[in-house]
Amino acid sequence: MIYSAAAVVFGAVLSSIFAPPALVLASGVAFLVSEFADLAVYTPLARRRLIAAVVVSSLVGLVVDSVIFLYLAFGSLEFLAGQVVGKAWMVLLSIPFVLYLRRRDERIGLTPA
Repeated sequence: MIYSAAAVVFGAVLSSIFAPPALVLASGVAFLVSEFADLAVYTPLARRRLIAAVVVSSLVGLVVDSVIFLYLAFGSLEFLAGQVVGKAWMVLLSIPFVLYLRRRDERIGLTPA
């Protein structure tokens, strides 16, 4: 988990070269908080139902990310619906890939952590 947090901070530092400070702060805070929300939902579900864990935790994370980012960056949630719908489509499109990886791991004898 510490590596994820460090990666977010590193990404924020890199972003600060190209983006206005308000967007960098909003992006870094939103991503960090949403990753922890995602992890809090994913961890208890992952051992029982991987696909449900991926979908539910991703949906929670994307809503948290969108709300925090839009509020901090723009002081408005006007575009929340569009953010959530766009990100939710990406989650749905990732499901076949997650299933493929799960089946591949089972086939070669890897067990989930």
